[in-house]
Amino acid sequence: MKRFENLLALVSGGALFAMMCLTFVDVIGRKFFHASITGGLELTEIAMLLMIFFALPLTSISGEHIVFDLLDRVVPPRMRRWQHMIAHLVAAALFLGGAWVVELRAARAVEYGDTTAQLGIPLGPFQYLIVAMLALTGIIHFLLALHRIEEHR
Repeated sequence: MKRFENLLALVSGGALFAMMCLTFVDVIGRKFFHASITGGLELTEIAMLLMIFFALPLTSISGEHIVFDLLDRVVPPRMRRWQHMIAHLVAAALFLGGAWVVELRAARAVEYGDTTAQLGIPLGPFQYLIVAMLALTGIIHFLLALHRIEEHR
């Protein structure tokens, strides 16, 4: 499991580093050579997509999502476990529902041959990556909910 987490972190971190390098080179190019990198915005958008969606499963595994815990002090511990289990189930449903919606869009993008405007990069494969990462995140939340159920036994 740790290798898989490392792979996700490598892709996400690599995308962030690529955005940083691209931005640096683009700014230098504009400032000193009066020329921007062709398709720089498209490449930044793709790198941002990779960074965000590959980090989602990592965030879920480590429990680093933003949490509203105002009621945790007044809710009894036994009830809190149920609350966390329900929250994981709702999150799983939302992520899996999002994966389904994006999959419909990805299928259309492949069917229509959608590409980026300047570089002509096909959008479908990247949208299917989003589907995979959303589905993986949903499965992780479902497994976390099951883990909470096991704690009740």
